[in-house]
Amino acid sequence: MKYQDDNHYIELVLNGDVAAYAMLVAKHKNLVFSIALKILKNREDAEEVAQDCFVKVFQALKTFEKKSKFSTWLYRIVYNASISRTRKKRLEMSPIDNYVIDNYTEDNVSSRHDEIDPEVQKAMLTKAMARLTDDENLLITLFYKGENSIEDISNITGLSMSNVKVRLHRIRKKLYDEMALLMTTAINYSK
Repeated sequence: MKYQDDNHYIELVLNGDVAAYAMLVAKHKNLVFSIALKILKNREDAEEVAQDCFVKVFQALKTFEKKSKFSTWLYRIVYNASISRTRKKRLEMSPIDNYVIDNYTEDNVSSRHDEIDPEVQKAMLTKAMARLTDDENLLITLFYKGENSIEDISNITGLSMSNVKVRLHRIRKKLYDEMALLMTTAINYSK
């Protein structure tokens, strides 16, 4: 379904067509849920936070000042609500150790990646992403899946734009290293 600009639906809702809010929910529900799930790591909590946020946003829609995109405002609310829920549960997040990779070269990985089935590569990427921290996973999701700009991610997370850029660079490097290790292992295993 082709959605119209968020401001179109906002104007409809503010002019009394509350059913138009369903279009905003439909348009953003997947990424809202993804953000909550990446932070909370619990499907039920993520669903509850997502629902609560959509209700909260609906009630506060008239206060939306349009200084940023609606999606940025919405995702910031979800991000904050998810972080608050995490703090309330006092979950301890343990960092993942950095892996040392010394048994491959970039040329070796680059030249031989086509030997691995695309479905296997996809599974490797999923495995590599599972090794990212929650914050790293959230940034990658916002940037690639959510197609948010660096500025939008900065507004959503409260990080500076330069910090977002640096973190995205480090995350990409970490994913590349992890993928290289997995592919090298797969290539060596298939021999």
